[in-house]
Amino acid sequence: MSLDKATVAHVAELCRIKVPEAELEPMAAQLNNILGWVEQLNELDTEAVPPMTRVVEVGMPMRDDVVSDGACAEKVLANAPASAQVFFAVPKVIE
Repeated sequence: MSLDKATVAHVAELCRIKVPEAELEPMAAQLNNILGWVEQLNELDTEAVPPMTRVVEVGMPMRDDVVSDGACAEKVLANAPASAQVFFAVPKVIE
């Protein structure tokens, strides 16, 4: 795949990036170099390589799944401008 100046300008516009006209041609060359390097990766044989998410296998720490109310409703409601019982009080919204 090869990118030309018009394609780079279009992508820059889609990304909302202002690229001066003088920089479009060098940027197209740089992007073509990057795409060439990525195409080289297609030459690698990865059939025997299992998919992975990390270089080093790490187990996720687990905790007990316990339902609780957090036991801090008073602390949370202390920051609210208005509360009713243990709930935030907000003005009624009618559209």
